[in-house]
Amino acid sequence: MGEERGQGARVVDQVRLRRAGVVAFAVGVAGALGFFGFFPGLPHVIDSGAVLVSLAVGALARWGVRAWWTRKWERGRGGMPWR
Repeated sequence: MGEERGQGARVVDQVRLRRAGVVAFAVGVAGALGFFGFFPGLPHVIDSGAVLVSLAVGALARWGVRAWWTRKWERGRGGMPWR
């Protein structure tokens, strides 16, 4: 019974990590596109370079959230449930 709870908690943590990564990616992409679209002084055109940079910013945001969550998990519970 205790092992089943452990597996359930592990799945819940994996789902939370995935959701956090998706949200971080979406916020990073939207923020970068917003910057390129509305920042004064830049040409107000979203070109392919801006899209690529926005995707890179989103990936960096996702990586940062996963790293933060992993560090937080290691400090709090003594191990990562998703590995």
